[in-house]
Formats: sequence, structure tokens, C-alpha cells
Amino acid sequence: MSKETFVVNGMTCASCVANVENAVNNLDGVDKAVVNLTTEKMSVDYSGNKVSPEAIEKAVADAGYEAQVYNPDTAKSQEEREEDKIHKVRERLIWSSVFTIPLFYLAMGPMVGLPVPNFLSPHHAALTYALVLLILTVPVMWLGRSFYSNGFRTLAKGHPNMDALVALATSAAFLYSLFGTYHISLGHVHHAHQLYYESVAVILTLITLGKYFETLSKGRTSDAIKKLMHLSAKEATVLRDGKEVKLPVDKVVLGDHIVVKPGEKIAVDGQVISGSSAIDESMLTGESLPIEKSVGKPVFAGSINGQGSLIYEAEKIGKDTLLSQIIKLVEDAQQTKAPIAKIADQVSAVFVPVVMAIAFVSGLFWYFIMGQTFTFAMTVAVSVLVIACPCALGLATPTAIMVGTGLGAEHGILYKRGDVLELAHKADVLVFDKTGTITQGKPQLVSSYTYGNSGVALQLLASLEAKSEHPLSQAILVAAENANLDVLEIDNFSSLTGRGLTASYAGKTYLAGNQTLMAEEKVDLTSAQADFQNLTADGETPIFLAEDGKLIGLFGVSDQVKADSADMVAALHQMGKEVIMLTGDNDQTAQAIAQKVGIKRVISQVLPQEKSRVISDLQVEGKSVIMVGDGINDAPALATADIGIAMGSGTDIAMESADMVLMKPNLMDVVKALKISQATITTIKENLFWAFIYNILSIPVAMGVLHLFGGPLLDPMIAGFAMSFSSVSVVLNSLRLKRCKI
Repeated sequence: MSKETFVVNGMTCASCVANVENAVNNLDGVDKAVVNLTTEKMSVDYSGNKVSPEAIEKAVADAGYEAQVYNPDTAKSQEEREEDKIHKVRERLIWSSVFTIPLFYLAMGPMVGLPVPNFLSPHHAALTYALVLLILTVPVMWLGRSFYSNGFRTLAKGHPNMDALVALATSAAFLYSLFGTYHISLGHVHHAHQLYYESVAVILTLITLGKYFETLSKGRTSDAIKKLMHLSAKEATVLRDGKEVKLPVDKVVLGDHIVVKPGEKIAVDGQVISGSSAIDESMLTGESLPIEKSVGKPVFAGSINGQGSLIYEAEKIGKDTLLSQIIKLVEDAQQTKAPIAKIADQVSAVFVPVVMAIAFVSGLFWYFIMGQTFTFAMTVAVSVLVIACPCALGLATPTAIMVGTGLGAEHGILYKRGDVLELAHKADVLVFDKTGTITQGKPQLVSSYTYGNSGVALQLLASLEAKSEHPLSQAILVAAENANLDVLEIDNFSSLTGRGLTASYAGKTYLAGNQTLMAEEKVDLTSAQADFQNLTADGETPIFLAEDGKLIGLFGVSDQVKADSADMVAALHQMGKEVIMLTGDNDQTAQAIAQKVGIKRVISQVLPQEKSRVISDLQVEGKSVIMVGDGINDAPALATADIGIAMGSGTDIAMESADMVLMKPNLMDVVKALKISQATITTIKENLFWAFIYNILSIPVAMGVLHLFGGPLLDPMIAGFAMSFSSVSVVLNSLRLKRCKI
């Protein structure tokens, strides 16, 4: 089986997605085709022996759309195309409004007593009036020609969508008005009150407004993969015939011995064969502490070497490196996200053909059974199509999403796609990364104990750490600075890889480091046992300080929990959400942090690909999952989750892979984001209710049910005005969301 990704153009709604999927899935040799409306991509699993990419492209073309194989190198041009699309819809909306506003005024003004010049009045200059309306309407129809091409195309294919109803209603109203204009030219001036040009223009302009909102709320093509690729080293120093040779990374072969100097990036995955150093693997693990590397230890492409020098043997190159696998995970997750079926489009699949049938049957009923004139029957049919035109239906979702995203932005919450608002409140599980998300992301000195007769233990420790490049050193130096302690001039400094530091001061030898170093130097730690157990139980990293072989201090450094972490977890539990901590850190530290904030379930010591697998496993259980993280290592999990939330203080790649970004490092914003989602979805449901109740009540009137019992017949002009009013009511209801208290 082969797998290929295609870019699909011309889709506008959920029924388009169904049309494309059905066309491709019906091909012999295609196992599965999944279309993502948001990214406009289609992922196809197929047998290369039975079907070709060209055949798939042809099937999509036969369905009325355009497909081409996706090339990552053209991702930028796709981004530009997305911006171009927004620009075009905005322009179409502006120019449509320029023609529609005067047209609407001329048509509706006389009805409500607004002044209209005699030479444009339907009473005094009927033909001029009709021609001016016609001249103003034609440009709006030309600007909205995509509604006709899409609508009639889906109608011809037997899968009419909302565009089809818009096209039919406006075409019928326009042709009927054109028929009326012809009669006016023959002298029948009473037809000036039976023109529906303004209905055509208003419908097209309001639907264009809905399309504009929809286009804005669509996510842009993500740069996450491109930024991940930038992590890769461009060159490697390879030992060839005993000499160091700089080569492009793609020229490295398996088994090559690669030299890594201080500060350089690891070029490919491999195993250390000489030297020792501390390597920053935060891009893989998310943890701020460098990992000590010595002979036999693995190193990974994209990680950054510390102060030591290493020689390692290349074991994985190209697409097999861990970094490349992370890139592929993000890419796959973005391309295989299930399309979100919009409520309006789902209803339209049934609503549109039913309305068309009602309009047709109503016209026939009045013409053949009730013996009315063709004009009367046509009036009824056009009235049904116009008043049932789902403009309010089309605006119901995008307007609420626009206001909801604006409300989020005011609170520092950025929703990268409109559909995120529809999904966020439905999440069953929220999975949190630890470092930089639940915790501050940088180590701090939190505990200190002194033994014997030393009151300057912290100053002595800071003096040693001042010479070190270790991240823990910064925590000690900051603590010393806050205590106004000066760094002392020390001698004979030496860094003991993986164990600690040694130096001399005032004729005495000092050791600072871990338990291993103390054991090697036979320093008695008995007096610190209880304190040591307290430190490790709280998830702190211990640093011992010894003077001439005697213990004089114990210091605990840890990444502190954010002030609002516990409140956030409690609030989520109150909302009925399950909370999980997912981290690459060791289990003891993770459990200690989880206990502090009230998280009951912890999954620790996981690599990036395992993080995304954990998310997938939860989804297989039928749960909707939100992932919250801030590191590069979280990117695959953020992309795999139903919704990924990145902390604004995190990496660019985490933010690119996420669907939502919290601009402030405030975890209570996660709760706010869910509440805004809930308020928005409630507003969307209200909008849909008003749109449907309006149609349910107005369609019988347009059919002439009241006229059967001696009541009035609904004029299509009034139908157009009522239809416009329904759209305005939906927009006003959406704007009410702005006053929502979060």
C-alpha cells in the first residue's frame, strides 16, 4: 500500500468533503481517502498496482474539484494562496456592498417613506427605476459568480449544497425581475412593484459576508514542520583517513565517526565512542537540564553539545533520525485530522433539496390546481426560495466564532482555527506537559541545610558554580545574588563530568555535587540523611557541599510549580474533566509535582513519539483529548490531540503545532478557553434555532397557506427583507457574546 497527500481546491462545505471522499473511495485500489476541509488536504491510502495519483486527481476533477499531489516545498505558496483568498473575499464583499447599499435604498426607501428623486422613483419613472436596479444588480451577481458555478455544479452532480440554493433563489428572482422589466418597457408600469433585484443583491452580499467570516476563521498552513527542519545541523565534522573533514549532513553515511565540539549541534543519531559532555536535549525531552553523555551513551540529531568534546559513530541518518521522526509525526497528525462537519452544512444536505421541492410543488399547485396565473405561481415559488435561502444559517456559525475568537484574544487566548471553539468544551481529558507548563520551567534553589560551623556554605557553593555552565548553577547564583553574597575568588577549579565540581579556597578543598561524588570522596552523609530524603520526596535535585572531606551543606534545587497550577486543576475537576500529567521527567519528580497540584494520573519518562502514542491511545478509548504543552518535544502530541494548547512562553514550534495559544503563562486561561468555547457553542445553537424557527414559520406563509384562507400573499420583496432581517438578528445575537463574563 502507498500513502499520498493531495491538495484539493474548490471545496466550500461539508457536502463538498463528502463528494470528494466518495469519488476517491469508489476507485478500485483505494483503501481509504480522508479529506480535511480546514487544511484543504486529502490523505489517500491506495494500492500502487491498481490506481495511480493521476487517476485519483482525475476522479476528483470528475467530481467537480481540483486535486494535485502535495509538495512540502510549495507550502509557502499555499500560505500565500490562503492570504490571497482572504484578500479576494474581502474585496468581493466591499464591492458587493458598494452596489447593494444604493440598490437596497432605492428598492426599500419608498416603502418606509425615505426620499427618492422623482427620476428614480417607481411611481414617476418606472423604466429608469427598473434599469438602474438591473445595472446595480449585475455587478453583484458577477462578483458572486462562484456561488453559481459551485451551486449549479453540485446540483448537476446530485449533491446540492447551500450554494445551490443561493444560486437557484437569486437566479429565479433575477429572471423574474428581468421578465418584469421587459413588461415595464412595454408600458405595464405596475410591474415596477414586482421587481426583486434588491433581494438578489442582498442575498449575495450577506452570504459573501458569511464567507468572509468563514475564510478568516480558517487556520493558516502551519510552519511547524519548516521550523522543526531548521533544528537540523547543516554540516558535520567527519573523521576520514584520520583527518577532520566538514561535510553536508546528507553526505554522512552509517558508521562515520563524527567530531562534535563545544556548542555545536549533533548532526545525526549515534553512539558516543570517545569523550564526555553534557548535551541539551530539551528539543527532545522538554527538560531544561542537560544530559551527561559519555562512552556508550546515545546522542540525537538537533540536540546541542555543552562544554565538552565528543566523537560518536553515526547509527541513524536522514529520515531515520529521531528529529525526522518527530517531523513526520507532526506532518501526519496535521494531515489526518478528521474533518469537522459543520452543523449548518449537515442540515443543508436535507434542507436544500426539501426547500427546492417545496418551491417547485407550491408553484405547480397554484398554477394547475388553484388556476392562478403563471406570474402568481412564479411569485410563490420565488418567495419560497428567497425566504428559505439559508443566509442566517450560513452566518450562524462563523459570526459566533468571530466574536468568540475576539473575546478570547481580549483574554490573551488565541484560537488558531474557528472549529477549535466548537470542540474545546467537549474535551473529556486534558493532558499537561510538566516542565514549563505546570512548573515554571527553570530551576530554583528551594531548600538549604548547613552542618557543622559554616555560615557561608551558600557563598562557597555559588563561588564554585560561577565557574560552571550547568543550568543548576544559575539557580544557585540567583539565590546568592538575592542574598547579596559576593562570589569568592577560587583556585584549582575542575568540572567532574556527571558528578560535580571541585576547587580550593583559603587553603581548603571544596567539593560540590551529587551523592556519587560524595561516595567517591568518602564524605560521610549520615547527618544529612533525613534532609536528603525530604528533598528527594519533594522532587528536588540535591547538591552536597563538602569542605576538606566533611559535609557542610545540602541544597535542594527544583523547578517550582506555577502559582495557579493547583487552582487550574481543581477548576477542571469541577467541570468534570479528567486531568493527566505527561512528562519525559523521572517518575519520582513527576509524582511529587502531581501531588502538589492535585493531579491523580501521571505518565512519566516518555519520549516525543510515546507522547503522541499516549494521546492516540486515549482517542482510541473514545475520549476527546486536549494536550497542553510548551516544548518542541510536545509538538507531535499537540498535533495528534483533538486540540493542542501551547503556552505563549514556549517554543515557536509548540505554538505552530497547537490549535490554541495562551499568550500569558497563566494556567487559569485554560479554564477560560473552555468557558469561552462553551459560551460560543451556546450562541451558535441559539443562532441556528433562530435561523430554523424563522424558516419553519415563514416557508408556509411564502407557500401561500395564509392566502388559501383569505390572508395575504407574501411578496418576494418582503421575503427578501425578512430574510435579511433574520441574518441581522443572528449577527446581533453573536455580538451579544462580547458581553459574556468569563
